Amino acid sequence: MWYAKCRNWAIVSMRLSPYLCSRIQTQTIMAKIYVNGDVQEVSLPLNVSELIRQLLVENPEMVSVQVNEEFAERDDWDSIQIKEGDKVDFLYFMGGGSL
Repeated sequence: MWYAKCRNWAIVSMRLSPYLCSRIQTQTIMAKIYVNGDVQEVSLPLNVSELIRQLLVENPEMVSVQVNEEFAERDDWDSIQIKEGDKVDFLYFMGGGSL
């Protein structure tokens, strides 16, 4: 018997071949989330960094991200998992103007 660490971070005791375990790990679930107020259908599991790449967010080095109205630290983007119904906002801060 051997153990496999699956994507949901559970340790699963397996009597399956490594191929079958890899198939179990890559199963996805479709979920609806809100991105800048618009409904988007995405595949879960998904983290903030992956979402940014999937949506081809312009200037990702300049964007700030809110998940459910809380700012997400850039260092945490890889660990913040998106869930069904989450509200994600990509914000760009602009300066300028004149008097």
